[in-house]
Amino acid sequence: MSIKIRKATSDDSAFLAQMILQSSRAGKKVCIYDLLFASYNDKDTLENLEKLITATAKSNCHYSNFLVAEMDGKCVGSLCSYEPRIATKEVFRNALQEIGVGNENSEYEDIVNYCGFELNTRTLIFDFMEELEGFIDVGVLKALMQKSLLTARLKGYRIAQTVVEIGSLETLLYYKKLGFKEVNQKECELYREKFGRAGFVLLAYEF
Repeated sequence: MSIKIRKATSDDSAFLAQMILQSSRAGKKVCIYDLLFASYNDKDTLENLEKLITATAKSNCHYSNFLVAEMDGKCVGSLCSYEPRIATKEVFRNALQEIGVGNENSEYEDIVNYCGFELNTRTLIFDFMEELEGFIDVGVLKALMQKSLLTARLKGYRIAQTVVEIGSLETLLYYKKLGFKEVNQKECELYREKFGRAGFVLLAYEF
């Protein structure tokens, strides 16, 4: 079966919400979005993610930042790429206000402020690289990333970055096979206490 790569549309919001949650959970019982939305079940988290994906304020989660992989007309994978100088923290807060989610969540803010990296605002950030269960190891992620890297190169980017949880060995290995190199690692006790993971690894790809 051939793999078709296309730009996501608002009609893909339910699928993209599923991929964001799958990527963010990464085997954990809860993730940063459960914390942000004060959700206690998948349904609430997914509904809020769908609203975030289609909000007027174009945060990093907005559908326009995504590529979708299809096989026989079925969505089977996703990859997000965005510029942090455009999809800023302020834009994210605006999107939350737009969908009726308060940004006064102190736990979420603390984790974002203390556990994240200071990213190069002139770079391209990759996130939410995911494939649907049942379509693993059929070339979905490779096709998505090849398309994204080619587009980034043609647009003149010199560097791309991504952030992966410490301990996500398969994801780290996959990015390194693509040519990404580890440039920084940050352990964060707040993140460990809340999610049971030590922190994050910053990887970069030079064109």
